Amino acid sequence: MQSKSLFALLSALALSSASPLRRRCSNSTIPTPTNPAPPPAAVTPTLPTTGSGIQLDGPGSATLKHILVGHGIQNYTCSAAGATAASIGALAVVWDISDLYPGASSSSLSADEFNTLTSRVLRTTDMPLNLAADGSGGADVASPFPAPADLKIEGIASAVKFLGHHFFDLTNTPTFDLSGAGDGELFKGKRDAGVSAPSTADKGVDPATGAVDWLRLSDKGTSVGVSLVYRVLTAGGNPEPCTDAGQSQSIPYTAQYWVYA
Repeated sequence: MQSKSLFALLSALALSSASPLRRRCSNSTIPTPTNPAPPPAAVTPTLPTTGSGIQLDGPGSATLKHILVGHGIQNYTCSAAGATAASIGALAVVWDISDLYPGASSSSLSADEFNTLTSRVLRTTDMPLNLAADGSGGADVASPFPAPADLKIEGIASAVKFLGHHFFDLTNTPTFDLSGAGDGELFKGKRDAGVSAPSTADKGVDPATGAVDWLRLSDKGTSVGVSLVYRVLTAGGNPEPCTDAGQSQSIPYTAQYWVYA
């Protein structure tokens, strides 16, 4: 009887001295579970404005698909000396900069860096076209675009992804062939409206003729996967004064293109 009482006493002492936070096989403390940090709040990019005056109509319920930077040339022709050069289209390569939008990713730029990115591309990267052999500054007619390649921009760690080409087709329709998206995106557009670039916009280099207008383009009816394209934050691209009838001009420019479904 005494041995049973002694055994019960020893068992009770053993249970009372055991800690619920100790492992039986070690003296380490079981860590207190913690919840993972919540992901950063999603950023909704806002279409840029010129800051004053009349603005382009917004995208309404359209969904933003890509923010692109384009680099190329604006083409013009002159009817007479002293005339205002008439636009006959453009050629540009476009790359996806959506991840550089402020707050969108770990590689995002500051607002000021993002808004001046077109100027940086214009001034620090090579013209991404096959240029004509005559030295006119225009593109090679037979093969204006080199092989697709991502773009390395000064001060940005990773190259930005090639997304496609911008050109005017045989009917002079502004076209975006976004082959780099991998889903057949093609835009054939018409100009809805345009507003002048801000007076502070980069006027361009060689020549510094001024920044081309900001534009809103809508689907002409044959687009695939794209309904709207905006040209904003332009740098360079305006024509020089005409000096001769029949004169052709190809003026370097950059712009952001906001692409909506």
